[in-house]
Amino acid sequence: MTIDKPTRTRGQVLSATAFGVCLLIAAAVGWERQGREFRLDPPVAQELDKIRLMPNGISGAPPQVYYALGQAYEADSYNLSEGKRLYAWFGCSACHGDGRGEAGPSFLDGWWLYGPEMVSVVSSIRDGRPHGMPSFRDRMTIEQIWQLAGYIQTIGAYKAKVAAPSRDDAKFTRPAENRAPAEGLFQEGPVGTHPEQGPTP
Repeated sequence: MTIDKPTRTRGQVLSATAFGVCLLIAAAVGWERQGREFRLDPPVAQELDKIRLMPNGISGAPPQVYYALGQAYEADSYNLSEGKRLYAWFGCSACHGDGRGEAGPSFLDGWWLYGPEMVSVVSSIRDGRPHGMPSFRDRMTIEQIWQLAGYIQTIGAYKAKVAAPSRDDAKFTRPAENRAPAEGLFQEGPVGTHPEQGPTP
């Protein structure tokens, strides 16, 4: 008794070959990683320090080099992870907790005293603010300040982002940074919303 082996048609062979080629292309594309620069060139870092604030010290315009870098400190997972590391390393949680605030203000309450824009956050970290926020100008590089500001922005985000820092191994007390943590935790507080804040964040 002989057993006939199933024969493959030409179309089956071609489709299997095409599938294999597609798999190889997908593997090659998946292997490609985002390029990283671990240290900015000094002229670029010097330009990052040239933020232009409004006369009241709130908001303003980031330097042109920030846009040339593709706003990397807001949308790049590596920079957000570095910001998260710096948040722990420089003891920001001693005053701001996990973002809900303690001795310092909360990033999750919908009201940023000096504005939620990157320029305002960078200025607050670099120059300090009255009533307790120290200046970190002499303790961090300007790139570290931008990385930390980007991470702080994700803590108080009301819209989910694609990029996120690395996960915590500790127990979560609030939603992850790329899950719009402030949206679910927004509270009006005992006196209601601030008149300039509006009813929603």
